[in-house]
Amino acid sequence: MLVRNTIVSTFVFALDMALLWLLVQMAGAGKLQAAALGLLVANTLHYALGRSWIFPGTQRKVAAGYIYFLINSAIGAAITMALYAAMLRWTPINYLVARVLVSVIAGLAVFLLNATLNFRRL
Repeated sequence: MLVRNTIVSTFVFALDMALLWLLVQMAGAGKLQAAALGLLVANTLHYALGRSWIFPGTQRKVAAGYIYFLINSAIGAAITMALYAAMLRWTPINYLVARVLVSVIAGLAVFLLNATLNFRRL
């Protein structure tokens, strides 16, 4: 599970980062707003791939599972956005590097929440 989750997470994180860069550099969006939109798009794709490949055979219905996933993702997003905002404010780290660093912590937290509470596989 963790290997499949790492593969999917890496893929959707690359998409998230590409959206962040495009929204900030090409569309002139604010960094925090762009990060929030990227998280929403990436997390929705992550759920679809998680349900079908990371945690196959889950007994939870799609809609209920998505709600649990969004709740867990909201916790991850709160962790991500709080740490990201702190790093942007109090460090000279590039916004893309800061986003990568905080995603490791938030990603592991969300994996554990989904594996235990949503898909019940741990």
